[in-house]
Amino acid sequence: MLAIVLVFFGSTSYVSPLTPHLQAQQPLVPPSHFQKLAHTYSIVAWDPATGDLGVAVESKFPNVGGIVPWGQAGVGAVATQSLGNTAYGEQGLELIAQGATAEEALRIIMRSDTMLQDRQVGMVDAHGNSASFTGTRTFDWAGGRVGGVTGGRLGGKGEVIVGKNYATQANIMVSDQTVKNLAETFETSTGSLADRLMAALRAGQAGGGDRRGMQSAALLVVRKNGGYLGANDRFIDIRVYDAVNPIAELDRLLTLHKLHFFPSEPNDLVGITPEIVRQLEPILLREPVGQPEKWLKAPQGKVNDVFLGALRDFMYWENYDVRVRMDGKIDRVVLDDVLRKRR
Repeated sequence: MLAIVLVFFGSTSYVSPLTPHLQAQQPLVPPSHFQKLAHTYSIVAWDPATGDLGVAVESKFPNVGGIVPWGQAGVGAVATQSLGNTAYGEQGLELIAQGATAEEALRIIMRSDTMLQDRQVGMVDAHGNSASFTGTRTFDWAGGRVGGVTGGRLGGKGEVIVGKNYATQANIMVSDQTVKNLAETFETSTGSLADRLMAALRAGQAGGGDRRGMQSAALLVVRKNGGYLGANDRFIDIRVYDAVNPIAELDRLLTLHKLHFFPSEPNDLVGITPEIVRQLEPILLREPVGQPEKWLKAPQGKVNDVFLGALRDFMYWENYDVRVRMDGKIDRVVLDDVLRKRR
């Protein structure tokens, strides 16, 4: 039987079929390994300067990125962990899109969650409202911290804490130092949202992290038309399924992602000089390796349409798609990467 819940926020009403979805997320009889399921720390955040929304998470659990992080550009970001329930991600974002604040969306879904005290959730919306909840049956140390004008608020089990711009939450930690480090580092760091989330993640681990160690990590940042060639909103979506040091691996993959998916920065564009031609032309004359047709059939010795066309094709082949140009300039980041790989 379908249970319909009518909820109100502000002047908006929303009809939500919550109960069946929630029931599908929870075992009727807890599995024998139930005591080993919860073990994660995360941060959800909004960047008022860019509008970016994101989640960073690390866990002693494989493929945490397939469970915890959720985001929708211009709407919000969610982390659902401990005994994770994807309804907080799916329906939480839907409720926020309908006009709910992060706190309102969180409380609405909590009402129908029959395993509520096993959950831990962080939410932030695109207006900077944040909320975090830690259930009473999560394993010590467990709690959260949210941002605010006075440095945020630390919260323990069984309460919803609300704040601004970010929410951190963790369970099975060595101590509360992990969420303190997450929050304080995020507040004081500079740069892009992704860089600040990574800094917070590293600081969280430095605060002790999971009592059992590390296994997987993920970083999700959503931006309107920020995905590949502007075709979607997945600005950054990186997952480390299983690694000895998942945060270091996540950091490495973020650097790789920036190279292949971020467009050129104006300050990185340089004119193709005769020296750059001398560096690149031998590569264009001998590659692709193992292919009879090379990018250049004959030396050009200068920047012309033939040289630029060969350089364009080479860059697409090497997956520098978003940094390709035909105006006589090259991205110095790409140039450095090309030459470094061929030393």
